[in-house]
Amino acid sequence: MTTQIQTVAVVGTGVIGNGWIARFLAHGYDVVATDPAEGAEERMRKAVDHAWPYVEELGLAEGASKDRLTFEKDLSKAVADADFIQENVPEIEELKQTVLQSIDQHAKPDAVIGSSTSGIMPSELQANLQHPERFVVAHPFHPVYILPLVEVVPGKATTKEHVEKAQGFFEGLNMKALLVRHEIEGHIADRLIEAIWRESLHIVNEGIATTEEVDQAFIYGAGQRYAQYGPFLTFHLAGGEGGMRHMLKQFGPALKKPWTKLEAPELTDELYDKVVSGCEQQAGDLSMSELDQNRNEFLVRLLDLVKEYWPEDQKKEKV
Repeated sequence: MTTQIQTVAVVGTGVIGNGWIARFLAHGYDVVATDPAEGAEERMRKAVDHAWPYVEELGLAEGASKDRLTFEKDLSKAVADADFIQENVPEIEELKQTVLQSIDQHAKPDAVIGSSTSGIMPSELQANLQHPERFVVAHPFHPVYILPLVEVVPGKATTKEHVEKAQGFFEGLNMKALLVRHEIEGHIADRLIEAIWRESLHIVNEGIATTEEVDQAFIYGAGQRYAQYGPFLTFHLAGGEGGMRHMLKQFGPALKKPWTKLEAPELTDELYDKVVSGCEQQAGDLSMSELDQNRNEFLVRLLDLVKEYWPEDQKKEKV
């Protein structure tokens, strides 16, 4: 498969779809977007304008321009000439299958189709496609135009050829294309996030801490460490000179202690009120737009630090 990707179609222009659009444009692609919702084009262009200062700071490819973005209401026309198509419709399996079948019907035979689904397994989504071999889950993280991770998950019918083409495309977008070799609900990253989220809800529900205190516990502890090394290398370091070997021997038995709840708590009205009021109190007078801007500026600077200190890059420098 040697077809070069030049034009990208984005189906669904919500938060994730618009994030993809900004990233594709920043790397010099022509982008055709489609969404049947009223006012979708106006919201899309506003979202791209909002993202543009951050992608500029991260660095634009030669020829990158917002002028290379077009909007087409008709899905069949939007995908007809695309070399890569990214679907981002709501997380409803029946809806995704219907939209993907339409994409599959009208796309070029050699176009790769990706889905941003965060939890649905690819084999289920590709089951009714005429060309299931070219379909992959391509799950990004918000904000897509800043965060580099994309989980690439092939289904049972996906060919290695199409997986490699998708990975190569994403790596060309300066993304970490993480191949998830075995299908599983929630893939990898969201399963980790879900575990933290469930425990956070239990702690708030049982009155152990407020939403702000839970956030502080993570931000000033695990959060800062995990941003650099992740859970395994962090615990490897916790073992001192003996590394993970010593850490598991010393702390391994504690794994049997029932520290975690695992099951999510029931979302009662009381828990709902605690979580909502806690978050609103934390935000204070900051608008959602201001919170969003603060997060983006933080992530851009954090990403520079991660790149500077990430072990993979340091190992490359020593070679």
